[in-house]
Amino acid sequence: MTDEPLPPGSTIGILGGGQLGRMLSVAASRLGLKTHIYNDTPDAPAFDVAAACTVGAYEDQDAIARFAGQVDVVTCEFENVPAAALEAAAGAADVFPPVKSFEVAQDRLTEKDFVSGLGIAVAPYLAVGSLAGLKDAILRVPPPALLKTRRFGYDGKGQATIRTLCEAESAWESIGEAPAILEGMVTFEREISVIAVRGRDGALRFYDAVENVHKGGILDTSTVPAAVPRAIEAEAQRIAGTIAEALGHVGVLCVEMFQSGGDEPSLAVNEIAPRVHNSGHWTLDACLASQFENHVRAICGWPFGDVARHSDAVMTNLIGDAAHGWRTFAAEPHTAVHLYGKAEARAGRKMGHITRISAKT
Repeated sequence: MTDEPLPPGSTIGILGGGQLGRMLSVAASRLGLKTHIYNDTPDAPAFDVAAACTVGAYEDQDAIARFAGQVDVVTCEFENVPAAALEAAAGAADVFPPVKSFEVAQDRLTEKDFVSGLGIAVAPYLAVGSLAGLKDAILRVPPPALLKTRRFGYDGKGQATIRTLCEAESAWESIGEAPAILEGMVTFEREISVIAVRGRDGALRFYDAVENVHKGGILDTSTVPAAVPRAIEAEAQRIAGTIAEALGHVGVLCVEMFQSGGDEPSLAVNEIAPRVHNSGHWTLDACLASQFENHVRAICGWPFGDVARHSDAVMTNLIGDAAHGWRTFAAEPHTAVHLYGKAEARAGRKMGHITRISAKT
């Protein structure tokens, strides 16, 4: 790895061609940088805006190594790229964020152990490897609780709610009897997230904390500023920074947290994402430099762009058929429309988002 920043004209390799890869490509192009997308299917939304595209399996280490050999730095738009693929890429180019960030985030048990090992609060949890183990865990982490697969869960997938011991068997079957964790439900006032960005030199910046609302396990809205005390926002940023530094992370890192109410509000980490994140999409329209641009800047060794918010914002995901309302959204004042170029609207599929901005408060 060189200490010199990658100059304009350099090529960023992105593993994953979904909407996050698409928005990273657009951000890179503003800085005079090119992108080469690697995706396992030919219908990737990011292919529309990239300088080069490769279709191949993420398990094909030789293909990944060849791809990495054609670019100047490699990054990922999702956290479940196989570790072997990341190691193959690292043999031919710098990979940011580093492999460790993905190894931790890919496994919920590893993630919980890592975060709690830093002295940061998380929901009570236990590892579960069998139905008998689940029944025992329910006695130690009383319902209501969530049974979550250790790997490959997102947007509410790979999860089952358990309210009584008699629901253990059906919950275990519903997640495919996969290795899992049982996580106690946290009583919280709101869900917030912090988007941090860390440079190659260890420099850290934070976007304002965001208040998130989920529906059916999928993010519905992100509102900034979050309705939290200044001390809570400062603590949330401290937590995100602590995790980023412990990982040796380079690029954007999102940390999702629960904020409890009461006289002494507190925070508990829900999960981390070592990449640009849905709850940071508002930065495209309410900040001078978005999370996507600053991720590109970080992995390329550039100085950060300004993370300050110039407007208040509410980002709303367009899920499935909601994207068909694009004409209405396009005519709405103070509303930015982002559509991802996906051919088919399906239930639960993120087709785009809108961001409504207003004067900063």
